Amino acid sequence: MKTLVFGLGNPILSDDGVGIKVVRDLAERIGNDAGISFKEGSVGGLAVLDEIAGFDRLIVVDSIKTVDGRPGQVHKLNPEDFNTPEHLSNFHGVDFFTALKLGKEFGYRMPEDVAIYAVEVQDNVTFCTECTGLVEKSIPRIVKTLESELKETIES
Repeated sequence: MKTLVFGLGNPILSDDGVGIKVVRDLAERIGNDAGISFKEGSVGGLAVLDEIAGFDRLIVVDSIKTVDGRPGQVHKLNPEDFNTPEHLSNFHGVDFFTALKLGKEFGYRMPEDVAIYAVEVQDNVTFCTECTGLVEKSIPRIVKTLESELKETIES
């Protein structure tokens, strides 16, 4: 099974770069063996299709900011957890999940198994290459969790 671990975010907007930091650390620990690839990006919408096409499994690591979330808290989500519009008036505002759906309709081989690890952030608007304290402290725990999950895949 070809697996892609895809870190999303902007590494110069403080906590928004947490997905990229997690994927970089995870890639160092695991390497590109056993059918696991690592990519990072700040892209969204239809631009993501070329990055994820051809993989069977997709693990996305990104930031999220909810009303009651604690910085560093991780939510494991899947596409069904999000409401997406059924009809689009244009392609400029295509969200990630709509892009997945459209990719299939356009004939791309899209991942069937998709998991999203959304890390609660404190600050995703300040120009800074470092995450805030609580988010930074959560990175090793998130990396370890993903490493365990990926090793289970390799061994099965």
